[in-house]
Amino acid sequence: MADQQTASAEAQVNYKEKYGVTPSQADHATLLRMIEDHFQEGLKTLVEPFPETDREFAKILDNLRTMSADDLRKKLIESGWLLEPYGEDEMRCQECMYYLVHRRWCDLPELNLPAEPDWWCRLWRI
Repeated sequence: MADQQTASAEAQVNYKEKYGVTPSQADHATLLRMIEDHFQEGLKTLVEPFPETDREFAKILDNLRTMSADDLRKKLIESGWLLEPYGEDEMRCQECMYYLVHRRWCDLPELNLPAEPDWWCRLWRI
């Protein structure tokens, strides 16, 4: 637990140095930039396995609930976040039940992040 707190504190310092704020303090545009920067820096996320059952979905949510708003990188990894549509059906945030179109926001409480319409995560639901 102490290692997690130390890593989280270090990440907050890095955000503060780079953006002047931590993710929990950032506005919409800054959060978008933070997310995009992670991917430009080569972030790989857990796209698979896609949760096929409510139990698998709940397990991912349980993992996300342990993360603070400042654990942005970890949230992106666990949720399988991508900056592009996914799969042969090209699923994307715009068709997800948690996506708030006019705010460009993922309203899933465990994520609660800005999202572009053509992005995707493995918590996608219709």
